[in-house]
Amino acid sequence: MKPPIPPELIVALDVPDRAALSVALERLPPALDFFKIGLELFCALGPEALTLVRRRKGRIFLDLKLHDIPRTVERAVRAAAAEIELLTVHAAGGPAMIRAAAEAARALGGARPRILAVTVLTSLDAADLAAIGVTRSPAEQVVALAELAMESGADGVVCSPQEVAALRRRLGPEAYLVTPGIRPTGAAAGDQKRVATPAQAARDGASAVVVGRPILDAADPAAAAAAILEELRAGAVS
Repeated sequence: MKPPIPPELIVALDVPDRAALSVALERLPPALDFFKIGLELFCALGPEALTLVRRRKGRIFLDLKLHDIPRTVERAVRAAAAEIELLTVHAAGGPAMIRAAAEAARALGGARPRILAVTVLTSLDAADLAAIGVTRSPAEQVVALAELAMESGADGVVCSPQEVAALRRRLGPEAYLVTPGIRPTGAAAGDQKRVATPAQAARDGASAVVVGRPILDAADPAAAAAAILEELRAGAVS
């Protein structure tokens, strides 16, 4: 019997410019090779951000949360997809948009990115959903959007760690479940509202966890990352 596999650790490069990106990459150990490039960094540097990460032989999670008409999203996926492992769209874009993104990715062949559908942002809670007219609880909304996304061809979803266990049960072992909102034991939640520890995310079946500030802002990023990896390993076997 194979031992449990802990979730992958993706470091969120949520930095404002090229100088900050260079510093962040220099401070991280070579063993950390999976990185999230989000809106802040991509808007600042564009494709150069991807180039700088690739020079380090880094794997890329391009978190642009595409949300537009299906044809526009299809073309964006084709334009962005070279040497990217993960790419996000908003599940709220609907089944036709998700299907267009998934089909565009699959048309690229073996090196295609996995398309992940963002369900409910980890910065939102029930009051926030109510303010935009969503009467479901965050957990109910996540499940509904995740099932819609997978039925529409997505490879997985992005959800808070509080919903991972329910989604793993519903979506099965093949769904790639990515969880931001990860905070090591004792760390501040910041602007996240639905958080959990690395160990809990591992126990509940996350495929990968995304961690930014607890690593990048640490006095010793390598030690901070090592502690998170240890929590992930411990959670996977508990």
